[in-house]
This record gives sequence, structure tokens and C-alpha cells, in this order.
Amino acid sequence: MLNYNPLHCLPSSEELPNSDDTPVDNQLQHLIPALLESTLAMIWSERWDWFFGVNMGIYYDPKQPALVPDGFLSLGVKRFIDEYLRLSYVLWEEKELPILVLEVASQIHRGEYSSRKEFYAKKLGILYYAIYNPLRRKKPLLEVYRLVDGEYLLMSGSPVWLPEIGLGIGRERGIYQGIAREWLYWYDEQGQRLLTPEERIQEAEERVNFEAQQRLEAEQRAQILEERLRDLGVEPESLT
Repeated sequence: MLNYNPLHCLPSSEELPNSDDTPVDNQLQHLIPALLESTLAMIWSERWDWFFGVNMGIYYDPKQPALVPDGFLSLGVKRFIDEYLRLSYVLWEEKELPILVLEVASQIHRGEYSSRKEFYAKKLGILYYAIYNPLRRKKPLLEVYRLVDGEYLLMSGSPVWLPEIGLGIGRERGIYQGIAREWLYWYDEQGQRLLTPEERIQEAEERVNFEAQQRLEAEQRAQILEERLRDLGVEPESLT
């Protein structure tokens, strides 16, 4: 008897384009999710059950083109597939929906507040949907929605706590790649912002410099003390 597995007939990630070849509208659509990804790589360095995609295609139907959000987070999947990494995120291979999708809006509207939002809720069932729009003036720049009974409900808080992820997401001014502006960051349950890799390196360098300065000052004080003892006719070596 012939064994038939429909999954064997579906295209694999190697056979599918890894994006829709549509360039991002501006740098923020790459830099903002890249900052979130790099911070996760630092704070979850010992975890291997997560993946954060940046401008990567999500294949949900073999007959449809990929959907390419600016960023998305999946839990319960392998962080690395192999040394070639992921080419795209194929749902029939991963078997896990992203838990969070992020869109960074620009002057070119892509349906972030309408068609895409509806698709993530109705078609895919993504638990959290976040939209960051730095160009907004009269409404919140960052909106985070949670899926409840098939509908997205706007969440409150700043930052917004995401219990299933164990992190909060919010916005504040900072410096990333030398650029001073408002960025999106991860936060702990107490609302404290988690340091980025750049900030951790800077903090470590400042600590090393501080300790070196402390040692130098201690050596200078010891030298001054030795000179005063000699002025009094006491050899410091005789005191040891």
C-alpha cells in the first residue's frame, strides 16, 4: 500500500524565495527590528528555543507569496537550523506561528492599520501585533495589540508587558549605531529597560577604565606615602 504524506509535496524553504524582493522604505524598518534581535541574542544567549526574523518571508500557504513583516519573534523553535541559517520561515516546516509580529510604518502605507492587521488576526492568528509609527503626531507612536477571540485589542502600558514572552516592549530615546533618536527596546517585568549589546560593551569598558583609574590612584597614594616616610628618615621596606 502506498503511504502518502501531503507534507512531502509541499515546497521546502530551500525551494522558496527568501523574501518578496521589495526593499524597505527606510532604514528604520531594518534598524529597529535589528536592535531588538541583537538584544535578544544577548539576554537569551543560553536559550536555543527562539528565533527573531528581520525582513524575512513567512510562508503560510504554498500557493501564496510570502508575507514579509519588518520583524517577528517565534518561541519553541530552533534558534539555528544549520550553518546556512534560515532562508525563510515556512510554517509547514516550523510548525509554530510567530508569537509577535512587528511592523514599522513609513510614509508609504502598507496596510499596517488595516489589511495587514486583519490578516495577522484572522488568517494567521498571531498573538501579539505591534505597530511603530514614528511619523504619527496625534495618536500613539507604538501600538501593541493582543489577539482575543479572533480580534485585536489594544494593550495599555508603557512599556507593554507580554507575559507569554516574559518581556515588555516600549520606546525611548537612546543611541544605536551612533544614531541618537527614539528606538524600541525590551524591558523586564519591573519596567526596567534591558541594555543593548552596544551599551553592555560600553558599560564593561567604563568599568575597566574605572578600575584602572582606581588602581592608578592607589599606586599614586602609595608612592606619596613612601616619599613622606623617606622624608622622615624611614625606609618603607623596613615596615614590612
